[in-house]
Amino acid sequence: MKVSAQYAEEHFADILNAASTGEEVEIALPGKPALFLAPRPGQQKNTPSDRPRRELLYAGEGLIQPPTEEEWLAMDKAFTDEILNGAIFPAKPA
Repeated sequence: MKVSAQYAEEHFADILNAASTGEEVEIALPGKPALFLAPRPGQQKNTPSDRPRRELLYAGEGLIQPPTEEEWLAMDKAFTDEILNGAIFPAKPA
């Protein structure tokens, strides 16, 4: 698994869990060499079927619901109204 330093900081427990089940984790640091977190040499790696099925990439899957078409249209109408009638382009004094 390859993750950013920010992701590793925010999901440290998940990173440790992945490494403890035998997965090698590469943590990319901006402007620096990557760090690697891996099981000890000689430690038996768990096979994919032994590891939990929860993948970090899909950990939040199903938690975010995209807006319906009606909600998109309502947001578009509200946004257009704000642009045309709001403080972004106030009416010019006569």
